[in-house]
Formats: sequence, C-alpha cells, structure tokens
Amino acid sequence: MTNLPTLAEIEAAAQVVYREFAATPQYAWGLLAEKLGTTCWVKHENHTPVGAFKIRGGLTYFHQLAQNGALPAQVMSATRGNHGQSIAWAARAHGVPCSIVVPFGNSVEKNAAMRALGATLIEHGADFQECREYAIALAAERGAHMVPSFHADLVCGVATYWWEFFKAVPQLDVVYVPLGQGSGACAAIAAKRALGHRARIVGVVSSHATTYADSLAAGSVVESPVTTVLADGMACRRADQAALDILQGQIDHIVQVTDAEVAQAMRDLFACTHNVAEGAGAASFAAAYKERPLLQGQVVGTTLCGGNVDSDVFAKTLQN
Repeated sequence: MTNLPTLAEIEAAAQVVYREFAATPQYAWGLLAEKLGTTCWVKHENHTPVGAFKIRGGLTYFHQLAQNGALPAQVMSATRGNHGQSIAWAARAHGVPCSIVVPFGNSVEKNAAMRALGATLIEHGADFQECREYAIALAAERGAHMVPSFHADLVCGVATYWWEFFKAVPQLDVVYVPLGQGSGACAAIAAKRALGHRARIVGVVSSHATTYADSLAAGSVVESPVTTVLADGMACRRADQAALDILQGQIDHIVQVTDAEVAQAMRDLFACTHNVAEGAGAASFAAAYKERPLLQGQVVGTTLCGGNVDSDVFAKTLQN
C-alpha cells in the first residue's frame, strides 16, 4: 500500500523516538476485563513526556527534515493540543522557532503545556478547521514551514507505538483506534501490515464529529459539523484525503461514541487503572465497551492515547 512505512522504516523511527523516551507500557487490567467480560489490554501512550502519542510523529518528522538538510528557519502548525505539543517538543530539540495556532476556547492546560515547550501560541477560529486554514495562510505570509496534521513522516513515528503493542501482545484479536486526523489509525494499519499481525482494526469516531465515518461510507471527503465537548482530540470537521485513501478497505468497521459514553469510559479508566484519560484517550475503551457483547472470548486491545484533560473538566466528569 502506498505511503505506508515498511518494517525497517518503523524500526528506524523507533530508534529516533527512543532517544527521547522508552517504549510505553501495555497492561491487561483485571477490572477492565471484568467490565468487558474478556481480556482487555491498554497501550499507555499517556505515559510519554507530553502525555500523548503524538510526540512520536513530531520527532520523526523533524528527524527527516534534519536528515534532508531541510530544517526551516521557523515552523507553524495548528492543533487542539497534542499535535502542537509534539511539534513544539521536536522544534525545540532542533532549535527551530515554533508558532502554533489553536481555536478560541481551547484546553487551558494544553495551551500552557505548549507554551512551556517554547511555542508561541496564536488563538484563531471557532474550531480546528478554521485555525488550520488560518495557520496555512499565516505560514505562507511569514515564510514559515507549515507542519501538517497528517503526513507520511508523522505516520511513521506514530506507527512505532502500534509496533510496540503488536509485538508485545501478538495474541490481540481486535484493536480500537480513535480517529482525529487519521495518523493513529493509519499507523495501526502500517504496523499491522509490517509485522503480519492478524488483529482487526476498528476505527472510533465521536458521534458529534463524524467526518471520517461519513467520508469512509461515501468514498470521498464529507465535511461534518463538530459539536463534541469532551473529545477535543477527535473534533475534526473535514477528513484528510490522504488518510482516507489508506483507511479505505483496511478498517474493519467504525464505531461512533457519544460524549456521555466517553465520559463514562473516562470514569471507568480512572476507577479501574487510576490513569487519567482525556476524551479522545478514553474513546477506544468506550467503543470496546459499547461492542462488548461481540467481543466475548477475544483478546481486545485499547489505547489510552492521551491523558491531557483540563483539571476542572476531569473533576466534573468524575462527579457526574
């Protein structure tokens, strides 16, 4: 399949990632197994230095720029938070000034984390799509390199976490992958193919941000409104065509989860593992729980792909 990294490329990317942090753990939590009625593994990408999986992609993206002698004078990107932390971390490591555009009303703590990594934050737009379009225009105006949300070099880095997971748990029957801009799901497909793993890959979208579900069903990009409050990491209004091209025919099926289901999964993950999950980080388990009658006797893989939820939001979620 075009644009997917090979096993050798994923292994090389892992060595780039491991200069910054070690492989993240995966655990089969007993209480989660009780809830699902079957074995449930969690890949803990909330244990990276930025609390989310995205850092892997930023590291490999900038490594490729450096390898090609193409490090820019400055970079620009757009984010709801975790991609921005990834780019800020990698830009800082390479000594490149970094500006990140976020929509108004973005996560206070994600914004603070990006600033702490040296990024200059610019607030613009009502949602991710608006801030992305503004970032592209601003990058052109300033002569900055625009780091996209989806790119082959980002996917290669993200694939290292699925490569770790599939190698660690070869008996996985099915894995649930949240869909934001698509790098996580495309990376899962890449790692599965590279290792010859048999797990089915199920995509997860917010019921309140359905562009990927709608686009996969239609066979082309379908823009859909975003109304999710909790799952900001999945709050995408317009699917990426390059991601769709990879996902089409490789995703077993799509599960939609509501904010209420995501909130319950956040509570379950905290009660059962005492790990904090942001909305998108809990979506994988929410989808597995929704499909639990279909999963009996199977080994299920879920991903706690991010734990960056604002304190007040998490406190309110736990109290409900």
